[in-house]
Amino acid sequence: MSIEVAVRAAAQLGEAPTWDHASGTLLWVDILGSEVHRYNPSRDDDAVLEVPQHVGAAKPRTRGGLVLNLRDGVALIDRDGVKTWLVYWARDGVRGNDAAVDPAGRLWAGTMRYDEEPGGWLARVEPNGDAKVVVDRTGISNGIGWSPDAALMYYVDSAEGRIDVLDYDRESGEARNRRPLADVPRGVPDGLTVDASGAIWVALHGGGAVRRYTPAGELDREVELPVDRPTACCFGGADFTDLYVTSARTGSEDGAAGELDGAVLVLPGVGEGLPSAAFAG
Repeated sequence: MSIEVAVRAAAQLGEAPTWDHASGTLLWVDILGSEVHRYNPSRDDDAVLEVPQHVGAAKPRTRGGLVLNLRDGVALIDRDGVKTWLVYWARDGVRGNDAAVDPAGRLWAGTMRYDEEPGGWLARVEPNGDAKVVVDRTGISNGIGWSPDAALMYYVDSAEGRIDVLDYDRESGEARNRRPLADVPRGVPDGLTVDASGAIWVALHGGGAVRRYTPAGELDREVELPVDRPTACCFGGADFTDLYVTSARTGSEDGAAGELDGAVLVLPGVGEGLPSAAFAG
């Protein structure tokens, strides 16, 4: 299997890769660097947008522009670069973390406390800005995804060390009956993506690998990576067969970071993914 370097970056905390199929580019963020990146593989170009505070995720919008899960809330960037708050929920010691767009175009925005104690949340944000907390008292809200038939929602609170599953209703956006799907004993489960067969791929922060779990929660594949702290993954490319993986360059102060920590990797032809939805707001 081929593992290539897509972006030889040194991100402090690379996260939230999202394939924007409308433009054929990869969106990803450096949370602690307060940067939104857009990588164009056809030109081998990685454009950077600096934002004024930590950014947990950036997702495309149906009308163009981006929706950002920032430290203090959810913000919109229009095509012309105008920035506006959609939801503002600033709280001392809390910042936005991973986020995902559900099949109906709603944003699911997670947060975490800087001290990693419970006190964050996972909220469902409607296109008009209405927001509802669905999971409260989270430690580190991370991976979010949906089964191909949109009947199930997968969720990772990294502080709990497992992948959970909830029953999901596309029309109402309700997610209920949260229950464990799979324990992840090696490393810390972080961002995830769901492939066309319904299997869940999850990055193992501190575990140096991505794992693939069946819809029944059984481990059926593990791919070792040349980084110690992979953070999240998504499928992209023209046929959604390339798995992109972001990583973190933590520990660099004491020389602990590896050569490729902080880079974006790509595993060509490793599986078959599905197009992600754009935010409808």
